[in-house]
Amino acid sequence: IGTERGRIAVGWLIVEDLAMVLALVLLPALAGVLGGRAQVDDHTSLLSLPASYGIWGVVGITLAKVAAFVVVMLVVGRRVIPWILHYVAHTGSRELFRLSVLAIALGVAFGAAKLFGVSLALGAFFAGMIMSESELSHRAAEESLPLRDAFSVLFFVSVGMLFDPLSLISNGLPILATLAIIVVSKSFAAFVIVIAFRYPIATALMISASLAQIGEFSFILAELGVGLKLLPEQGRDLILAGAILSILLNPLMFLLVDWMKPWLEKRAGNTAPVEEQRPIGPATEPGQIASVQATLGKEDGPPPKTALAGHSI
Repeated sequence: IGTERGRIAVGWLIVEDLAMVLALVLLPALAGVLGGRAQVDDHTSLLSLPASYGIWGVVGITLAKVAAFVVVMLVVGRRVIPWILHYVAHTGSRELFRLSVLAIALGVAFGAAKLFGVSLALGAFFAGMIMSESELSHRAAEESLPLRDAFSVLFFVSVGMLFDPLSLISNGLPILATLAIIVVSKSFAAFVIVIAFRYPIATALMISASLAQIGEFSFILAELGVGLKLLPEQGRDLILAGAILSILLNPLMFLLVDWMKPWLEKRAGNTAPVEEQRPIGPATEPGQIASVQATLGKEDGPPPKTALAGHSI
């Protein structure tokens, strides 16, 4: 993560997640305009706007609601949520602190859905972002780890229940086409973009291999599309199968990158491989200091002896 390619990959994935959150916000609002089923019976009822507004009208109203929610969270939430965490922490009860973290996350998510018409996912996202600014954020994250693991297990169990293994046989060609779009098209687009910003070929190949898959947000978006009648169930099955296969094949992509890198560098006239840039700055972590010392010892030989004389404190 401390390398150049690691920072690019992590930043790219964060931007992808933020874009998916925006898609989760806009999709229910645009369902009626796009010919789907507008939800009127659950937490997204305030987000379902009449189709007479048009696409741009619906997008504008939805973004205005999201902006109002963000302003409230930044002005009020940054004062109230840290105060609640500090007050509960002074009681000395771990159970009460854990319940307060869960109540804040669910309460903000529910209030965001009912008062501002934004999705539960966006509300929970901003609740976590506000809690991260508190001095007790590390303790809140530590106390919520068991809940996170439990919800992760339930999430992936539900995803596994949606996947039909027989679809790999009955829909072989469509699944291969979906897999090609995920692995080949996405990797090629990432490679071209990184090269366009004048990064080395090795960095572009590593980024393209890192992005040759789709994650859990795609499952949520596909299920939301099915619920809004914007995506058939067969399309959801193809996305699930393509996502699972892309995750399984991702280690092979890194092997392919190692094989392609010398050939591409030779074709580009870059005979000397570009060395990975080391992050510049003070080494503060023990592991980082040891790594730097080991690297310097290998490259530069033993450190020179320096005599200090005539110094005083």
